[in-house]
Amino acid sequence: MSGPNRHSRGARPPAGGSDPMSASLVPIPATLVRILPEDPENRLFELQTTTPFHVGPGQFVELTVPGSGEFPVSTAGETATGFATCIRQSGRVTAAMFQLDEGMIVGLRGPFGNGFDLTRFAGRDVLLIAGGLGIAPLRGLLHALLEERERYGRIVLLYGARQPENILFREEFEELAANGTVELRFSVDFAPQLGEGDGYICSVGLVTELLQGLQLAPDATTAAVCGPPSLYGCVLEQLASTGIDPDRIFATLERRMKCGTGQCCHCVCAGVTICRDGPVFCLTELRSMPGAI
Repeated sequence: MSGPNRHSRGARPPAGGSDPMSASLVPIPATLVRILPEDPENRLFELQTTTPFHVGPGQFVELTVPGSGEFPVSTAGETATGFATCIRQSGRVTAAMFQLDEGMIVGLRGPFGNGFDLTRFAGRDVLLIAGGLGIAPLRGLLHALLEERERYGRIVLLYGARQPENILFREEFEELAANGTVELRFSVDFAPQLGEGDGYICSVGLVTELLQGLQLAPDATTAAVCGPPSLYGCVLEQLASTGIDPDRIFATLERRMKCGTGQCCHCVCAGVTICRDGPVFCLTELRSMPGAI
């Protein structure tokens, strides 16, 4: 298989094995311990397994809803007893997932893929840029960074959503900003009227507008981006134009996932099997993968 050597630059191999194919094809049971509505379209599901299950930031799993089917999903951070994932109801299987209650069992396979290599962020400022549901995997990355907060410099989070009520994890992020843990800026596409409680909403428009006036130290910054393809199309090269090293601008292509093991070829792009070599890639790699974004 052609494509970038993911481990040559120190990328962390998938948790639970050096090759995604080592992950069992047979789902293990996982219990839905908490289900939290984030907005009308998205819910946060916290899962627990009977055996240890570590999933790194940027990796993804396959969830099976009994009697309905299986779908891939990125994780949104680990919890005390397992991990969380934020799911949008967008089809038959996710609709079935939304009918489940706390305490019910789903099937779980994985983890799959190469996630964010935290050594590439250590000792540097961190810039996180998310659009819509793309905040979910970056929340997982943020949680991993905060576990050893002293290893990193500034952590800046720029997050764009459709409307104020669609800002996922808003209370959590605003609390982190209020205590000085992160620097936070929200943007929204539509906002008829902003109130006193919307202080972190800095722009009505594209999330890229939040970069205007933001003081960065490009030589000391690592960036991670996740969102719709339109976001990648404009922001990745914009970040490079500020002087950030393309090897330190990362994007996750988790939208392309399907089987998780590279057998269905659904995610193959420019000879790269994204579910195995990614889904996290740096801009240098993406430039050699036409059609990936």
